[in-house]
Amino acid sequence: MIFTVSEASRRDILRFYPDADPDLLQVVPNAIDEAILDDPGEEETQRVKERYQIRGRFVLYAGNIKPHKNLERLIVAFGLLKQRPGHEDVKLLIIGDEVNRYGSLRRAVEAAGVRQDVRFFGFVPDTTLAALYRLASVFAFPSLYEGFGLPPLEAMACGTPVVTSSLSSLPEVVGDAAVLVDPYDPADIGGGLERVLADDALRAELSARGRARAQEFSWERSVRAIHAGYLKALGVTVPAVAAEETR
Repeated sequence: MIFTVSEASRRDILRFYPDADPDLLQVVPNAIDEAILDDPGEEETQRVKERYQIRGRFVLYAGNIKPHKNLERLIVAFGLLKQRPGHEDVKLLIIGDEVNRYGSLRRAVEAAGVRQDVRFFGFVPDTTLAALYRLASVFAFPSLYEGFGLPPLEAMACGTPVVTSSLSSLPEVVGDAAVLVDPYDPADIGGGLERVLADDALRAELSARGRARAQEFSWERSVRAIHAGYLKALGVTVPAVAAEETR
């Protein structure tokens, strides 16, 4: 029995290993760390706002900043967004690796003319991240490839509207609770961000849908699915409820 975290990953395994037995490939989704669900509270939120000098609307990205995360195109997209009327005040906050490891991102910021509006924070504590998710106007995750993609799920669990890639596993993670964009097209990424930022009703709808979608993923359910998968591999009759978890 082989467990993988998404249908997209399952398809990739079968594509690269065509002799693999599809019946032995079982999808068991990831789930979020429930610490993210803990409301940081007004005092911690205010501390985060002061420490990181947050004074208005911002787009948030959280994750590592390796090339496949597609941050150069996100920066270009943000530059296009800033040229649109009504979005001159918006900032882009990038949480992840130390940016000094990726000089191309600094160059992208300069080329896009947004040096004063893009901030790199490196890694932050979970309590800080939880506050930033809740403070963000929109969460952007235009990754080119993900086996699963936890950050959009975390953002949705916090009620933050999400704009994410239409590729790999991300559509199956977010369902109908996010705006999907072409990650290879900065104009489409920027358009998705603008659509969310400009529409209060859409933000409220995505927030509600996102919270509901995030509740469909849990480690308890994943554990039950793994247990049922092992029973199936051992030839043990799987109860109907447990069998449902293996689908």
